[in-house]
Amino acid sequence: MVRVIDGDTIDLDGVRYRLHGIDAPEAGQTCKSPDGSEWACGQAAIHKMESLVLGHDVSCKPREKDMYARWIASCVADGVDVNGEMVASGLAWAFRRYSVDYVAAEEVAHASHVGVWQADTQTAWDFRANKWSGASASSVVSGCPIKGNINSKHEKIYHAPWSKDYAKTKIDTRKGERWFCSEGEAVAAGWRPPQWGR
Repeated sequence: MVRVIDGDTIDLDGVRYRLHGIDAPEAGQTCKSPDGSEWACGQAAIHKMESLVLGHDVSCKPREKDMYARWIASCVADGVDVNGEMVASGLAWAFRRYSVDYVAAEEVAHASHVGVWQADTQTAWDFRANKWSGASASSVVSGCPIKGNINSKHEKIYHAPWSKDYAKTKIDTRKGERWFCSEGEAVAAGWRPPQWGR
């Protein structure tokens, strides 16, 4: 059973995999079009991931675990390199900080002006850094802007500043909701990130 979490993370048979060597736009991120307008590149990345893995025979080769206990992995769906296809479609960047495996695919996507390469746009890592900086400065607990929310189903879900629902999420400490200083702290306390895909 496959579940899409976002543009670079899936659950396969109950195990969470973060795709190796790529970084997709965040769920709430928008990117520039050639005419200067914006399009929902984060949502487009999620839909692309869904088209690649849902209803297909998916297997993932784990490498190591990250700080959030996710497996970093290379995944294949019906023989297609999912990581590479996300970059080739222009709906993820080659995450050169950690790997150069998908640089060639990124250069082709860039030259073809597809996806995030249609116009100058902010990378996912810069988007996260800018959102974190702004939220940290204005958070209730200084430097701890992650919102630990408990939803109507009593699920503990944390929202980082780049989360699509961050602005509308309110924290009520009387209900056991709280602020976190890092995603790792939230995970260790029993909260999980939101799931955007199917």
